Amino acid sequence: MPYESIITFTLDTICPWTYLAFIRLNKALDNYRTTNPSSPATFTLKLAPYQLYPDATQEGVDKYEWYKNEKYDGDEARMSKYMNVMGGLGKEEGITFDFGGGKVANTLHAHRVLWWLQKNKEDGAALEAVKELYTQYFEQRGHPSSPETLVKACMAAGLSGEEAVKLVEDREEELRETKAAIREQAGNGVDSVPYVVFEGRKRDFTLVGAKSVVEYEKVLGQVARECT
Repeated sequence: MPYESIITFTLDTICPWTYLAFIRLNKALDNYRTTNPSSPATFTLKLAPYQLYPDATQEGVDKYEWYKNEKYDGDEARMSKYMNVMGGLGKEEGITFDFGGGKVANTLHAHRVLWWLQKNKEDGAALEAVKELYTQYFEQRGHPSSPETLVKACMAAGLSGEEAVKLVEDREEELRETKAAIREQAGNGVDSVPYVVFEGRKRDFTLVGAKSVVEYEKVLGQVARECT
């Protein structure tokens, strides 16, 4: 029996670096599975929640102004340079970053929905939902956790419209468990995202920050080699 390695991908849904890492890691997994059909290891990607800005309001503030003022001291030139850099990195992965509109807001209920999907639906549902959340937020100026955004993400994960609305509107569903999971990641020493742990038979491998596709593939290979 192949060794099953769990990859724990700790994220926040309003971090552009986790979006890049999510796309790159999935590319690495696709590449590895294609080129190593008889690998001694299989890999399952699981999501873990983390809030970069837990005190953010649900209503939120203007994304562009927040980045400019919080990250670059109100400097338009530095903000413009940042957008150009992120735009180039995103283009390489098929992402069209848009920092010109939308809101930076609290992501707790986005994590709650993802937690429920991962717990109650087949493998891959939560991954489809988080991909939709990233697309809406970073490419379509969507609010990160409005009911409209979350319903769309749930439907992308395979829920019916009625099921999606019910999950999103029941704001207590899995809320306590999600908060506990966020605290657990902080207790594990996570203080930034993306934070990716590859579970190995002999040891785990941890990568912090958005790495390249090649770097992720290298770790997949290391995990597999140490299974034998």
